[in-house]
Amino acid sequence: MLKADVNKRAEKLDLVDTIQRLGVSYYFQTYIDQILEKVYKAHEDSGLRNENDDLYSISLEFRLLRQHGYNISSDIFNKFKDNNGDFKASLAEDIRGILCFYEATHFRVHGETILDEALVFTTTLLESMATQLSSPLAPHVKHALYQPLRKGLPRLEARQYMTIYQEDSLHNEVLLTFAKLDFNVLQKVHQKELSDITTYE
Repeated sequence: MLKADVNKRAEKLDLVDTIQRLGVSYYFQTYIDQILEKVYKAHEDSGLRNENDDLYSISLEFRLLRQHGYNISSDIFNKFKDNNGDFKASLAEDIRGILCFYEATHFRVHGETILDEALVFTTTLLESMATQLSSPLAPHVKHALYQPLRKGLPRLEARQYMTIYQEDSLHNEVLLTFAKLDFNVLQKVHQKELSDITTYE
């Protein structure tokens, strides 16, 4: 899936994000690095004229690139502001995009005012809508508000995400099964290591 040619950058990034969240990205790190390098180069070549015009795609691209150490400007979010300098009210209709934008704001650096404002904007929206959402979005939003992705431990986040991903009607069954098997194998390894340590003491 990672090696397949996909015309839409957003689809490939969505796959990379899912693989990372499920905790199995270390098997595919070379491919992931290549994909992100291509995405960054395409982003640099296009400047702020991003082909992915929706909030979700731009937020995901920003977060993944920042997460992997690429210096991408937060100015790409200016397009989501109105003439008064506020974030457009219409963004509230895209909960998935707002959630992704919220996660992206946690990769801000000092002095990025737009992301400071975005954190307040997205948090307020998500908190107000959390009780009105249905599964799998509801638990996803609730968990993100409790602990953003950047502040979580990857292995624990993977276990949490498996439950959320499983409820998604569009989930990839092969990928989910692979992630569960990998989680169980690693758990057995850790149990054996713990047993060995306690035995020798």
